[in-house]
Amino acid sequence: MNKSRWIALALIVVLLALIGGYFVDKRGRPTSESATPAAASATTRKILYWKGPMTPNFHSDKPGKSPMGMDLVPVYADENGAAEASDVKISPDVVNNLGVRTVEVEQGSLSHRLELVGYVGYDEDTITSLNTRAEGWVEKLGVKSAGDSVRAGQMLYELFSPKLATAEREYLVALSSGSPSLVAASRERMQALGFSAAQVKQLARTRKVSDRVARYADSAGVLMSLGVSEGAYVMPATQIMRLADLRTVWVLVEVDESAAALLHTGQKADAVFDAFPGQHWQGVVDHVYPDISSTTRTVKARVRFANPDLRLQPNMYAHVSLQTAAKGDGLYIPELALIRTGNSQRVIVALGDGRFDVCPVQAGLSSGDQVEILKGLRAGQRVVTSAQFMLDSEANVDAAALRLGSGKPGCAEAPVTPRHELTTKPDAATSKDMATMPTPKGAGTEQHP
Repeated sequence: MNKSRWIALALIVVLLALIGGYFVDKRGRPTSESATPAAASATTRKILYWKGPMTPNFHSDKPGKSPMGMDLVPVYADENGAAEASDVKISPDVVNNLGVRTVEVEQGSLSHRLELVGYVGYDEDTITSLNTRAEGWVEKLGVKSAGDSVRAGQMLYELFSPKLATAEREYLVALSSGSPSLVAASRERMQALGFSAAQVKQLARTRKVSDRVARYADSAGVLMSLGVSEGAYVMPATQIMRLADLRTVWVLVEVDESAAALLHTGQKADAVFDAFPGQHWQGVVDHVYPDISSTTRTVKARVRFANPDLRLQPNMYAHVSLQTAAKGDGLYIPELALIRTGNSQRVIVALGDGRFDVCPVQAGLSSGDQVEILKGLRAGQRVVTSAQFMLDSEANVDAAALRLGSGKPGCAEAPVTPRHELTTKPDAATSKDMATMPTPKGAGTEQHP
């Protein structure tokens, strides 16, 4: 009896255990199955790096502590924040408070205007050097200081020369002989010694020898330099003076090497001189020098201006504007929208909904308040023209460098910029505070400014 009872009791226990195991298995299985996808998703998400929650510029390749002692948080590849960490999102109220203004990237032909400065110089094609062709003494000077104006026909200097007096006497003897050949030979000798045709005719008419011979100006001009004084003994090698005709002048300008291709002879020029504000002179590019200065990296050009009233004087300061031919279709934005820092050039692109992005660009030539964009933008995009420096400082430059290789919708074929050109140094206060903080165990040592 007792044995049968124990057997029955054992069967009941086994039966209860089977029933309980069935219900436990049925209840637990859905929980396990429902948790599996989430766990799988968590384990398959790719972690790019770990960053500090309060110091986002601190990156590490493994979990740990930030310089502020906080747990690092992961940044996943499928998060918008990782792919677009350089985006800046601000509310509409803040946009209005900052005065953010945008303009559209335009496409079309852009004519470049070169704004240059230069100085008035002599037209070297009109410079005349005066020398005597016979030795003698300068008895009198008609002009005595560099810069003096010279009228056409004005006496420049008077020379006492026995050799010239001898030539005059020989010519008079030839005239008295009546021999045409002797007269012609004597006349040619006088002209070779510097006598003008008018002086030869006067001698033939007056038959009077003068021991002093004057030299007169052929045209109006200005005295550039004076090499002698009254009473000086001169020889044919002596340069007595230099004259220049100011009815035309040159203005020498220098153009940056990058814009040298826009220069060509015959180009129209407009100039304003500080001495005559508000008045314009029209000129033409007369010559473009073929060499580039090794010190200034500029190309020199020569612009010729007519100066009939002789108002333009050497060394006057000039503002010269050269209009170049219109270039083909291209992209251009206001100069204000371009941020230049060292070798880096970038703009802030408005993405809409209060989002802004930093886009590296390659700028071309400037024309007035417009600048050409060779690479980095598309027509129709909108760029920020005010408060862009504040938005730029808020952007995560490290993430911008990270996305350069993959291409981001906010930027159009942005030129790859070396990483060291995208980094910025932390300010002195931040560097000092971070230097005094202990580095927790497990924290990464790689830090991108």
